[in-house]
Amino acid sequence: MAPLRFILRTGAGVFGLSAIALIVVPGFFLSLLGLEDGLALTWTMVMIGVTLVALTGNMAVVSLTASDRGVMLASVVMAFAAAGLGIITLLIPVPYTWFTIAYASVGFVFSLAYMIGLLRVGLPR
Repeated sequence: MAPLRFILRTGAGVFGLSAIALIVVPGFFLSLLGLEDGLALTWTMVMIGVTLVALTGNMAVVSLTASDRGVMLASVVMAFAAAGLGIITLLIPVPYTWFTIAYASVGFVFSLAYMIGLLRVGLPR
């Protein structure tokens, strides 16, 4: 179970960095994604950042304190969420940027890591 706990903590760190960027410099984050900086979209990014703070905390708490079953179930959820993040990032209706590809790749790598970890310990019942 230690690998899944490590993946959850590492994911929490990555989401934490994203949350900080979305809250502190949302316009810069938008430009990296190839999106235009506007008031509505900037506030949306800040709100997503605040939501990611909650997700970051929950991922860290689960990795440190949850039962093995809780870690496995959280890992299933995060495998789908990380893949979804990768897909949604690639579907942004603007031309790809280096950051879009990198950010989507991070989501796909985490999804794969969760899936491999789950296959090694067995899927939760």
